[in-house]
Parts: sequence; C-alpha cells; structure tokens
Amino acid sequence: MFNEAEKKARLRDIANEKILTDEELEKANELQAKANARGMKLVPDRKVKNRAKFAQFIQENWEYLNSIKFLTPAEKTFILDIMPYVGFRTNCLVEDINAKAQMPLTQEALAQKIGKHKSDVSKLLKRLEKKYIVFKGQTGSEEYNAISHSVYINPNILYCGDRDNVSEHLFTMFPKPPKQLKELPVDLIPRPQISRKSKSHK
Repeated sequence: MFNEAEKKARLRDIANEKILTDEELEKANELQAKANARGMKLVPDRKVKNRAKFAQFIQENWEYLNSIKFLTPAEKTFILDIMPYVGFRTNCLVEDINAKAQMPLTQEALAQKIGKHKSDVSKLLKRLEKKYIVFKGQTGSEEYNAISHSVYINPNILYCGDRDNVSEHLFTMFPKPPKQLKELPVDLIPRPQISRKSKSHK
C-alpha cells in the first residue's frame, strides 16, 4: 500500500507523463469523432527511431537512364561519389550533412572530398548540367574572385528527403526537362497545375 506522500508523488509523475492536458484530450476526442464519421483516421506523428542519414536513387528512373545509355560510366561514378554530400530536402551538395546550418560545397572542396582534380569535377558538372542532372546556382565569390556555385541534384535521379513533400524550389531549378527526362517513369518535382479554363483559352 502506498502512503499519502507516495500517492501524491505518483499522481505528479502521471500528470507529468501526460502528452495532452484533459482539455486537449477532450478536443482531440471530438476531432477523432468527426474524422470517424467521415471514414477518416487521425494518425499521430511517428517518432523517428532510426536517424541514419540516407539519399535515395529513384530505381525506375535509374533503370530507364541505363536503358537509353543517358549517362557515361564516368558520370555514373561521379553521382555515386557525391551522394554522401546531398543535403536533406535542399538536395544541395553541402559540407556537412549533420550540421543545422548546411553550407554549400564549393567545387574545390567537392574535388578534395571525392579525390578528384578540380578541373575534372568542373567538366563533369558541366556535362551533367547540360543533361539536367545537376543545377549550379551562383552563391558568391571564392578566392581570387572566382565565382562560387551551389550544386543541386535533380531529385528525380537522386533525392534526400521526404518523397511526398519535395521542396518547390527544386521545380524552379529543373522546370523544363529535355526530351529524354520527360520520359522518366517517376516525377517527384512538383509542377504547377494548369486549369482546364486556362487550357481552353489557348
């Protein structure tokens, strides 16, 4: 049997363990009842247990690119090499994927990380930019007044983030894909919806 002090302490512990107050719980029950009436279910956010960092190749798209021989072996290897530096949701190559404030990688720093000469990295990025696999956005100046670029990866090829919530800023970087990439089986980039009215006025 608990004595009075132990009972009070236990009640305090239970109160502290509550996720919702009684008022919040009542409101949640009301919302759940409304959802049930419409055949819906309110699902609480899941706690993330595994915090391993990962980026994903879109398998169907990669298979398609292989089938049309869109990428050279050197370009494929390069994409594999840069995968560890793809920032979460931004799909930008960053210095540290674990940092809260993710700083874009310069081409020189990227070359050092993957063990290639800066000129080779520059050539590969130019080729992949023409093929719509990467986008280079100007961010400022490096030493000796050389232009610095942030490098972004087309999320339809390689993506780090929630596939159901791809950032819209990536659409502005990859708005009109070339013919080959229009045939990709999977398109994650959010596209603006064109209404039927606007189509009918054309």
